[in-house]
Amino acid sequence: MTTPEEREAFRLAVVSAGTSEPSSTRLLADRIAERAAALAASRGSTVTVSVIELRDISADISNALVTGLITPKLQQAITALGQADGIIAAAPVYKAGASGLFTSFFQVLDNDLLIAKPVVLAATAGTARHALVADDQMRSAFAYLRTMTAPTSLFAAPDDWSDPALAQRVDRAAFELVLLMESGFARKVRDESWRSYQHEFGSAAAGDDEDSIDLGSDLMRLATGGSAA
Repeated sequence: MTTPEEREAFRLAVVSAGTSEPSSTRLLADRIAERAAALAASRGSTVTVSVIELRDISADISNALVTGLITPKLQQAITALGQADGIIAAAPVYKAGASGLFTSFFQVLDNDLLIAKPVVLAATAGTARHALVADDQMRSAFAYLRTMTAPTSLFAAPDDWSDPALAQRVDRAAFELVLLMESGFARKVRDESWRSYQHEFGSAAAGDDEDSIDLGSDLMRLATGGSAA
């Protein structure tokens, strides 16, 4: 029998771009997180959930897009994502796409921050016509960020909340997320294959690779607007 000391502990970050109170987007994300935590517990692991409400840092996100400056509140959210073993990313659908608040937040992030991290994608809307947004739009964005998106995405329109099929999909997506976290894939990539990835100069996640860059070389002086010696 697994003792508390032997249990593997996972950190799960929930990103919700819902703006209303209560928010159906947050409700869907919470259902996934709760199910993932329950499934992990049944398999001898623990899950600690942290929630990032984007509406609370919307001004910080806008400021970062315009100036590039990261406020302490925004940095706290970024740190939570960087430390997470798994992520649930939930967005409301506006104008046939994920909300601007949602997309702006992920555009602010360092491109290296989420490499290989397991992600469940979720979307909510007022009509079933937007059911493909998570797979058609959100999945491609997270592919660019090089995440490991779970095969099952979630979508909920008003009629879906009472449909048993939604609960089944939540179970399936949560189970996929738990399996991906248990695999330790993201950690193994970082520990064993990080140098094989192309990292941007100045990346917060590039680790020690930047220490080997000679900032005083002729090439680097030219690249930063100076002149060669």
